[in-house]
Amino acid sequence: MIRMQQSNQDVRAFLITEAFRFIDRIVTIPGLRRIAMIGSLISSKAEPKDVDILITIDDEVDLTALASTARKLKGAAQTMNKGADVFLANPAGQYIGRICHWRNYGPGIRASCDAYNCGRRHYLHDDLEDIALDPVLVKEPPLEIWPTIIYRQSVASDLLPFLSKFEVSRSES
Repeated sequence: MIRMQQSNQDVRAFLITEAFRFIDRIVTIPGLRRIAMIGSLISSKAEPKDVDILITIDDEVDLTALASTARKLKGAAQTMNKGADVFLANPAGQYIGRICHWRNYGPGIRASCDAYNCGRRHYLHDDLEDIALDPVLVKEPPLEIWPTIIYRQSVASDLLPFLSKFEVSRSES
């Protein structure tokens, strides 16, 4: 089967839809304190390369459900040859790593794993020397979505319908 070339607008709309689908799926996970969007998807960039979500979590939160849902987001983005990263911060506002994209992991299982403490905390990929988020970005991301929507910069107009729907559904619950 030959797949038709997707327009930039179609890919962007798809990534936005999948990002908010991911957020809708995770808001009930215990231990989540904040969900924010960072990266090019916030801007009106015609061809964003990926979805970047920043989640602040309690220190003891179980990452299993979050990791499973993050793999679904990453898989959906890959159908459009794009990516997705779920970055994690602790309650003190410090970047602690990303969600591991492997379902099966641990020391010695994946030769390509570059996490420093693979397996110490389930599904935490702490490759802090490879990827480090700016501390200001972590503490004050450009767009907080949950539990309250906070704009710290202007956002692309195609995000607004998703944000308004998200806020309405949250206020009804």
